[in-house]
Amino acid sequence: MKILIIINDAPYGSEKAYNALRIANQLNKEYADIEVRIFLMADAANCAIANQTTPNGYYNIERMLKLAVNKGTKVKICGSCAEARGLKNIPLVEGAEISTLAELTNWVVDSDKVLTF
Repeated sequence: MKILIIINDAPYGSEKAYNALRIANQLNKEYADIEVRIFLMADAANCAIANQTTPNGYYNIERMLKLAVNKGTKVKICGSCAEARGLKNIPLVEGAEISTLAELTNWVVDSDKVLTF
């Protein structure tokens, strides 16, 4: 089974990215045969910035994203979203890569389930 998780919200300020990554990491932990994919859009493109300093009282999204990648999750970032936020030329979490809307569309069609946050 293939599960796609689309995240739209910024890494901090709401708990949507946090909850999405909690689900991704729980899926990886309990269901090794499931392929988990994450696509970061809009302000969620900021989730993939390397060397994050976590605000007081918040979880660390970079650490959670790295855990997912280390367990085999594929992470892609909307290229136009990253460009609009000045992220095209800065270090990203290892394993995360800039992508396209066409690739997201392919993932949607190829996935058994799609979750959005």
